[in-house]
Amino acid sequence: MLYIKRNAQGEIVMLSKEPLDDANETIAPDSPEVFAFLAAQTGQSAQFIASDLAFVRVVEDMLEVLLEKGVLSFTDLPPAAQSKIMERKSLRAKNDVNLLGDDGDVI
Repeated sequence: MLYIKRNAQGEIVMLSKEPLDDANETIAPDSPEVFAFLAAQTGQSAQFIASDLAFVRVVEDMLEVLLEKGVLSFTDLPPAAQSKIMERKSLRAKNDVNLLGDDGDVI
């Protein structure tokens, strides 16, 4: 969950990973409002940001398959990449997020 602050018109004006005195309303990270806010901040479209996030998940799953099949060794990756992969793997496990079905098909 993210924490947000809204203006008088109800628009998101601030996102935070932590609750703050003026940002204590929670919102899901994949909310269309979050994408719209990020799009406004970065000059990209909300659809492009959502596409990027979805594509990152595809790349994560592809990397997992390469590691499982022994095509790539985890230790071949730079330490920073190893750390990021382990962090994402932990987050996905905690949130039960998995793009590959039990039969290996992408869902």
